[in-house]
Amino acid sequence: MAKEILLGKTLEELTQVVLDLKLPKFTAKQIADWLYKKDITSIDEMLNLSLKARTLLKDNFDIGLTPTIKEQCSVDGTKKYLYPTNLPNQFIETAYIPDDDRSTLCVSSQVGCKMACLFCMTGKQGFQGQLSSGDIINQVRSLPEWHKLTNIVYMGMGEPLDNVPEVMKSLEILTADYGMGMSPRRITVSTIGIIPGMRKFLNESECHLAVSLHTPFDDERKKLMPVQNVYPVKDVLKMIREFDFGRQRRVSFEYIMFKGINDTPSHVKELCKILDGIKCRINLIRFHPIPNSPLLGSDENTVEEFKDMLNKKGITTTIRRSRGLDIFAACGLLSTKELVKQQNKDF
Repeated sequence: MAKEILLGKTLEELTQVVLDLKLPKFTAKQIADWLYKKDITSIDEMLNLSLKARTLLKDNFDIGLTPTIKEQCSVDGTKKYLYPTNLPNQFIETAYIPDDDRSTLCVSSQVGCKMACLFCMTGKQGFQGQLSSGDIINQVRSLPEWHKLTNIVYMGMGEPLDNVPEVMKSLEILTADYGMGMSPRRITVSTIGIIPGMRKFLNESECHLAVSLHTPFDDERKKLMPVQNVYPVKDVLKMIREFDFGRQRRVSFEYIMFKGINDTPSHVKELCKILDGIKCRINLIRFHPIPNSPLLGSDENTVEEFKDMLNKKGITTTIRRSRGLDIFAACGLLSTKELVKQQNKDF
């Protein structure tokens, strides 16, 4: 029988663990310190715990650290790591992006994705299951470069706010004093606009929010993103307007540039209209073609002109540099569909 995993448990949950084992309550804080701050791989290494405590823990729990099983390195220094998950025969990809004095980790929150966005490889994989908080934290804690991390973005496989309980637990662990102690200003959670999840995230976290927008027009967005039929962008923006983004917290909008679809002056005009009154920035993203998709990316001149038009209208707009393209680690390219297909053949 598989043992329960400690990694991914909050301090409150660890406290319940030690109380159930009839250990002193302060033991929970000691365990959290070992799990989230130090380079250990076994319960035996938790040296300030009594022998009794370590024995009881080992009899009932595993740490749950799962090392990467494959690494790919891009010519630009980006690395893509493959991790197993708590789900049998299911894997996720995580992208590590070093850049001068900044090192960003792009973590996954689901195995596959339900949202079926037209431009995303993960969406074409379909949905296989939810990651646990432990699976999410493992992407950080088992990363060979984890001590170098300065920023984390929830922009890997899956829709983070379709897995709210586990994502929120992972955010607590990443930012809490008992956990990894990261500033929430160093963490960004991306969403296509799942309003109930957004509300919980905005109320209970201090991390930045990024919303996948991609077009200001309803009909176009429905074709690109089926979520528009359930949570229209006008309702998403209404909720954002109602929320106080003070205290240096930031909201940004992700906008992938598609040739002849969302890259015209009329799109700039409509963006300025629907975002009026929202203090934000727009990140323009180059589209990287995926198999069996009719979409093409806008040319460089169009992307630059689009950026300039938005900046002139007073909306801070930047072009995100594509990283890890040669190893399929760039935006929208993460997928383990072919890997799973191959494994099933092997079995």
